[in-house]
This record gives sequence, structure tokens and C-alpha cells, in this order.
Amino acid sequence: MDHLFLGSVGAAYNSQTLTNLKISHILTVCDCLPPKFPGEFEYKVISVSDEPSTRLNLYFKEATDFIRNAIADGGNVLVHCFAGVSRSASVVIAYLMRFHCMEYLKAYNLVKAKRPWINPNYGFQAQLKRYGVMLKEQKLKGLIKVE
Repeated sequence: MDHLFLGSVGAAYNSQTLTNLKISHILTVCDCLPPKFPGEFEYKVISVSDEPSTRLNLYFKEATDFIRNAIADGGNVLVHCFAGVSRSASVVIAYLMRFHCMEYLKAYNLVKAKRPWINPNYGFQAQLKRYGVMLKEQKLKGLIKVE
């Protein structure tokens, strides 16, 4: 997706990479990584661990709103966790489901095609599937706008 990047802490802590990608916003989805360059980028930190029992779905709206607003403002967003495999991939999948009206499997496959080693833990996968059902129900009821 234009303006949306998924990576690891290595990318988030590499100023040359961030500059080359014209990153303006960084969404950290990790419980142990403080912003490396405060003041240089707009940060949002979602402090969660990569455990199947973690309720990442509680942050889907907040995280996807941050991504959407950054892109709407003309920014480029890096979403990362420690390895760029589970937490951050799950948030990017949630964003695609919410704002690009993708079913879970389609969003998962798109992210997997771009970053083949993603592997959301089974708890996050279950939460994303339930999120897809909820989004579908809300759209059918006219509670959220289809974009």
C-alpha cells in the first residue's frame, strides 16, 4: 500500500531507512521499545506483548485511526514491533480490513505477499477474524461508512 510500511525495530531505529522512505509517522506495537527519535517523527506507542492472550483487538481502532490520519495528512507510516512478524503485521491487517474493506484472508495474503515472514500468533489471528465479522455486521447495519 502506498504510504504504509511494515517492519522491525531495525527499520524503526535506522534513521537512513526512515529518511529514504520519507517516514513521518511511526506506530510502535511493542511493550519494550521507546521512540528512538522523539521530535523527528510523530509517534504512537501501543504497549502490548506478543502473547496469544494479549487483547490486541482493544487497540485496533486507535492504531488504524493513527495510520489512516497520517496517510490522509500526506504522511508515510512505519508500523513496527520487535521483529515485524506478529503484532505489527496484525495491526496492518486490521487497517486493511477496516479501511480497504478486505476480508481477513485477503488482507493477510496481501501483507504476506509483501513481507513473507509475517506470522501473527494464533490469538491475534482469532481476534482479526472476529474483527472481520464485527466490521461486516457494522457495515450491513450502516454503522460505519464503506470507503
